[in-house]
Amino acid sequence: MSIATRTVGVIGVGHVGSHVALLLGMMGVADTVRLCDLNETMVTSQRQDLMDAVKFMPHPVDYVISSYEELKDCDVIVNSVGNIKILTNGNHDRDDEMAYTVPQVAATIPKVMAGGFHGYFVNITNPCDVITKLISDLSGLPKGQVLGTGTGLDTSRLVSALAQQTGVAHQSIMAFMMGEHGNSQMTPWSLVRFGGKSLDELKGQAPFDFDTEEVKNRAIEGGWVTMQGKQCTEFGIGATAATIVGTILRGKNEIMPVSAPLDGEYGEHDVFVGCPAVIGAGGMEKVVEYKLAANELADFKKCCQTIRDNYARACKLIEK
Repeated sequence: MSIATRTVGVIGVGHVGSHVALLLGMMGVADTVRLCDLNETMVTSQRQDLMDAVKFMPHPVDYVISSYEELKDCDVIVNSVGNIKILTNGNHDRDDEMAYTVPQVAATIPKVMAGGFHGYFVNITNPCDVITKLISDLSGLPKGQVLGTGTGLDTSRLVSALAQQTGVAHQSIMAFMMGEHGNSQMTPWSLVRFGGKSLDELKGQAPFDFDTEEVKNRAIEGGWVTMQGKQCTEFGIGATAATIVGTILRGKNEIMPVSAPLDGEYGEHDVFVGCPAVIGAGGMEKVVEYKLAANELADFKKCCQTIRDNYARACKLIEK
């Protein structure tokens, strides 16, 4: 009797990719993790370090250095190509990465697909929503098989800020960041719940009378606080990506915020954007369309247009 094993590929094994690879093992998500990077010396070192950690993982994991074409048998591939030095320029704008990441991804994805890959892509690379759509268009994979981490990490930052503000446990708070994984992202406060109660229901009760704009900005700026001291982000985004991969492989059908394709939801089309969706064995199985307040919907639509404009810029970079 054969036993099914789970194989996950990671393209780009720098700060982010290496932490994704580690957590795929530590969280018991993958049996084999294929590591792919242009820097042969670094990927060799990362594999050695990861194999040294296998003894402490919940079950055996094999870390294998692979070419793009050798990723063909992966169930899921995590794309984390990037150049962290671009984000240390102090501009606080993930769109600055586009000039590097767009050509890199445009060259990489055709090589992966040439090997015969037919699984799922989970994209981390910034600008996340733009690159996720680019991977979808270049790969030709069916709808739902390409998704991005989107506002998943931003949502975690929001929940963390709310937990610190109110003293309510992370697990008892439901909240989402939506829109662009970038400076234009928005918070639908009408959807926020503390143990099932909305902010409107809790008005007048300490500690729920807080400045929502200040808390939203705390969530948006969270990544830059991390960058300031350590010149990278890795723990939060690594956990976000590994959780999404595990949710797909285990067919959990959880609602979580990801960069998902809209086909009429929220009145939007032809854009990948951060929003809650059902994630399961079919990848991004369904966008969950909540009723947003009028001002929230307007802010969300602005995010969608920002992403479309940036995707048009990405296409021009490829044409060059």
